Amino acid sequence: MPSKKRLAEIDTNDDPLAHFTAPPPNESPVEREARLKREAEEKLVSDAIDEEINRQKSAEKKAPKPVKLLLLGKSTTLKNFQLMNSADAFRKERASWRAVIQLNVVRSIRMIFDAMTEAQTIASNPPSPASSSSLPRHPLSPVPTLTPEHLKLKMRLSPLFQIEEVLINKLSPQTSTHLSTMTNMPYTERAKQQLKELSVNSANPWKNTFNKLIPGASRSSFESAKQVDWNDPNDPGVVLHACSEDMQRLWTDPTIRAVLDNQKLRMEELAGFFLDSLERVTAPRYIPTDEDIMRARLKTVGVSENKFTLKASASVGRDWRVYDVGGQRSLVSAWVPYFDDMDAIIFLAPISCFDQVLEEDPGMAILLHSVLLWKAIVSNPLLKSTNLMLFLNKCDILDAKLRSGIKLADYVTSYGERPNVFEEASQYLRRKFAAILRDHSPVPRQFYSHFTSVTDIKATMTILQNVQEIVLRENLSKSALM
Repeated sequence: MPSKKRLAEIDTNDDPLAHFTAPPPNESPVEREARLKREAEEKLVSDAIDEEINRQKSAEKKAPKPVKLLLLGKSTTLKNFQLMNSADAFRKERASWRAVIQLNVVRSIRMIFDAMTEAQTIASNPPSPASSSSLPRHPLSPVPTLTPEHLKLKMRLSPLFQIEEVLINKLSPQTSTHLSTMTNMPYTERAKQQLKELSVNSANPWKNTFNKLIPGASRSSFESAKQVDWNDPNDPGVVLHACSEDMQRLWTDPTIRAVLDNQKLRMEELAGFFLDSLERVTAPRYIPTDEDIMRARLKTVGVSENKFTLKASASVGRDWRVYDVGGQRSLVSAWVPYFDDMDAIIFLAPISCFDQVLEEDPGMAILLHSVLLWKAIVSNPLLKSTNLMLFLNKCDILDAKLRSGIKLADYVTSYGERPNVFEEASQYLRRKFAAILRDHSPVPRQFYSHFTSVTDIKATMTILQNVQEIVLRENLSKSALM
């Protein structure tokens, strides 16, 4: 066993901290004085930082608790929160959203091309009556015939897909190898690969990445567009502008519209739809408006936290935290343990999508998915004390669909023989969601529900007012005043 003297030598010689803090060998008196002065100044800075941290902690303890919301559904609501409470920061991100809108436009054109390819396939190999017998609700209708002019138009627009690869590559650098491999694929194979919706991780700084597409454009300068190099030949907007007239011609062509109708593809209902604004969004000096940013579509995965400061209130905290679980919203059991202290959950159900399926799971109807997710939320014991606010969204589209003759009962069989009108259908769906809350909630809870045509500023104001009322009611209840 080593002696005590030997242990002391080992400790002294092998302690890296001692080596790091020891004075330099052969230090002169002048050097020593300078070192001690420098260390004293560094300690003053360190003490000031510690003091500021302690001050902030003390202030947080004294201040009202932040209001915490969990958002499940359309991301436009989150954008509205940002616009209402962080307008300057929101508008400095226009460069990022310009690129997203460009991606939305190209994706819409790709969907039209895929519909054209499908129409050509059906025309060449028409299905037999036996193979179509499984679709009694949608009898076969004559497939519109595409002309050589349509195919020439499609070929002239092929440069758009180079832009698509550029935008996706800038947004997701990790997929660049995959994209270079896809470049050599036949169009039909590439379409299958890229039609799947692009998603980004909410924790990644994708907005800053997009700014690199335009040299000289910074987050602070882009809003005025004074420092943007609009003559940059690598700007995707150059190709989009060059293809603008052909894109408009494609979208307004009666035969193409008939192809889309034949395949029940209602593009106007899809998020990120800009085909009715092609001339404007492909203009050489296009800058997205607030409304454009609201309509833009980019799927996010992962959890994001967004902080907002509202006007001070005597009864409700002015600091708000809005959380969005993005593409993880279906994995309730995975994220619920981290959100059991929310003041409220905002649940948006797109009731107009009763005849649509999830893109990532074509076997699952969107409305059924919303119903199952709602049931999972209300029945989870960890969320039994959390207030729930249901927004039945896209009511204007639901009304238009029902008026056009699309029957809710064809997709929701329990609707039965009820009138196929908006008033009856919307109330029926509302009662369904209310019944799920009543039957599956671990404890009785108030049912807050609203109909919204679009997730606009008014709807966001309703959310704020309702949450403030909920928090105030909770505070009064805890104070034994209710």
